[in-house]
Amino acid sequence: MRYLLLALVLLTVSAVCLGQSNLGQSNRGQSNLGQSNLGPSSTDQTGSEQAGPEEDGHEVQLWTGGGHSVSGGRGDTGVFNAGLRYGWVITGPHLPSFLRGRFEYAVDAVPMFLVFQPANTAYGLGFNPLGLKWDFVRRGRLSPYLELSGGTLFTNHNVPTYTNTVNFTSAAALGTHILGAKYNWSVELRYLHISNAGLAVPNPGINTVQVRLGVGRFFSRRGH
Repeated sequence: MRYLLLALVLLTVSAVCLGQSNLGQSNRGQSNLGQSNLGPSSTDQTGSEQAGPEEDGHEVQLWTGGGHSVSGGRGDTGVFNAGLRYGWVITGPHLPSFLRGRFEYAVDAVPMFLVFQPANTAYGLGFNPLGLKWDFVRRGRLSPYLELSGGTLFTNHNVPTYTNTVNFTSAAALGTHILGAKYNWSVELRYLHISNAGLAVPNPGINTVQVRLGVGRFFSRRGH
């Protein structure tokens, strides 16, 4: 697991360095440097506009992720899930300096949620009605974000074993979109907690660290 986390950190650092380099090249000789950093879109070398988070815009994304349990709950457990996201970018840019960004509200449908535990493999599905996402202002092709989310999980076996088939999920994530001319990729590190919130006793819960990858598109209010 430590090598997976190290690889993600190196990937994120490399992407940030690449984005900063591209930003410096694209802004060289331009007088509107501040405006280009805060704008919802930019233009690559081919002249194609890259769609990013914009007030009153929307996000659609397909994603998949997986990881393993960490300390703080039942161990020896792996997870794999996949889902569909729809988001609403509610505000324009707020906050100063490196905190500046836009607020987005998102929901996730999770038709595939596998929990690999010592006793069995549980198949489930979930729904996350609460997704609070902060889209930082873009840096070249990069659009980093922070997220807090929560939802429910229903499985065909008890998760963890000897507990309950109905659980609640809460998560915190740090990631970035890598914007393209039409679609974008995302990569993130996600901490996910699974618990039945006292619906059954005992309630040890499961804490996992996941890597999530997604592909999607931002739709601006102007229809880009």
